[in-house]
Parts: sequence; structure tokens; C-alpha cells
Amino acid sequence: MKHVIALDVGGTGMKAALVGADGTLLYEARRATGRERGPDAVVESVLAFAADLRAYGEEHLGESALAAGVAVPGIVDAENGIAVNAVNLGWRDVPMRRLLGERLGGVPVALGHDVRTGGLAEGRIGAGKGADRFLFVPLGTGIAGAIGIAGTIEAGAHGYAGEIGHIVIRPDGPDCNCGQRGCLETLASASAVSRAWAAASGDPEADAADCAKAVESGDPKAVEVWLDAVDALAAGLVTALTLLDPRTLIIGGGLAEAGETLFTPLRAAVEERVTFQKLPHIVPAALGDTAGCLGAGLLAWDLLSTEVSA
Repeated sequence: MKHVIALDVGGTGMKAALVGADGTLLYEARRATGRERGPDAVVESVLAFAADLRAYGEEHLGESALAAGVAVPGIVDAENGIAVNAVNLGWRDVPMRRLLGERLGGVPVALGHDVRTGGLAEGRIGAGKGADRFLFVPLGTGIAGAIGIAGTIEAGAHGYAGEIGHIVIRPDGPDCNCGQRGCLETLASASAVSRAWAAASGDPEADAADCAKAVESGDPKAVEVWLDAVDALAAGLVTALTLLDPRTLIIGGGLAEAGETLFTPLRAAVEERVTFQKLPHIVPAALGDTAGCLGAGLLAWDLLSTEVSA
């Protein structure tokens, strides 16, 4: 059975699959990234996982994978196949495409940025299916974005397109790791809400999910923390839709799991802020934490179709 290898490398775990030509997941697996062992060990873990997937396909599907797609965090030079920098994994300038190609017997390998790869899947087979223009924004440890245009994801001239998390919302706000102050992700990411709710509740273990539950039960402190984050998020999203004019705005990540506790006030806050702009459909992501893996599979199949057409 013809298939490709799909790998989504995260800060703590890796998700992988063998994906058929019609997008069917023929086999799925997960492993720890093992970042505590250092960047070289993480790279070896990725390569070994891919090799094990190839061996599984040969044994159980009757043939070797035709290609591989891998999504990684941080700064990615997809054109040259280099994982440039990932702060949470500690690696720099890893020639991931070449290393994977060598480990997999010379099959073609596509490398992608994790959020853009997840956005590709959401746009083609998830919440953005059928939308010619969309913006995918996962709200997790940080905030990033994927700009969807006619079935592809815009990477930008240098691979930095979609970094909505570093739009400055409040210039006097918290320091950001990027060197600016008051970036969107310091105010409206899941980790930002966790920090704010831990401080407001007096419970250092409290997180964003706890805050959402407290909002639902009517806790006024939680409501204040939540609406402050929603206000910041709406400001960032209106800036983005002013620039990009998307038809659909897909919100994913940990905060989106709060459902209408997030979406009802968010839609209202965005609508309140727009003037001349057209309101996009604001919808939850559909693919959950499998988006990156599914997108990596799409990258691999795209690579094969490009080679055939060439």
C-alpha cells in the first residue's frame, strides 16, 4: 500500500503516522522528544523514529514509504531543508532534510514549520476547508499564525510570515522573549492566561483550563483575567485581519478547548473593534493536536506530485 511518513516534532513529544494517498492514517505512533538529553539526542530521536516508521511500513504495508514530511518548531528554512533554530529544543542549523533523506534511503523529504504545517491541514481538510483565504492561529505556549492562500501557506520572504504573536498590543506590557514589550503572546497565550490566573487566584499550580472553569462558574477574578486576555487577542486579530482580509479565522491550541467560553466573548470583542473591515467567520480548529502530523503528510504527498509534474 502506497504511503508516506509524517512526523510532527514538538517541545515534549513527537506525533507520527504513515499516511495513504487519500489521507488515511494507516498507522499512528507517539514518542517523547527527550529534549532533556540535549539537541543532538533530539535530532537522533527524530531520525530513529522515522527509520522505525519506514521499517513498520515495509513489514506491515508491503512496501517502503515513498516520501517523508516533518514539521518542526522554531525558525525553519523550508526551501533548503534546515531547522534553523528552536529555543525549546536547543538546536541550531540542523540540515534535517538531508539527515532524514540519508536515514530513509534517499526518499524525498519535505520540511515545514509546525504552525504553518498545521495550518495547511486545517485549511485543506479541517476547519478552513473550502476557504480561499484563511488565518490559522493556535493559542498555546506562545501564539503564531499560518496564512492560507488558495490551498497553500504563505511563508514570507524569509520564513517569518504569520508571527502574529509578536504584534505589540500594549507597549508598556510584559517583556517578551523576542526583545519587545507587550507582544500578543505575553497577554493572550495559554501560558499568559495561566500566569495571570495563578497570580489572581493565589494558586501557583492553576492554569488556563482552571481559569476557564472558574469563568464558567462565575468567579469575578477569573472573568477579569479571561476578558483581559480576550481583549488583547481581539486587538491582535483585528490588526491581522486588517492586513490580510481572511475569509475564515481558525482559532486552535489549548485556549480554544474552552469552546464558547472563549469564542462568544472573542467574536463580540472582534466585532466591536472593526470599522471598515469585513468580519471573517471565526471558528474553532477541527483537527486538534493531529493537525501538524496530518499537514506533514500533505507536504510529503505534495512533494511527490511536484516531482511527477516536473
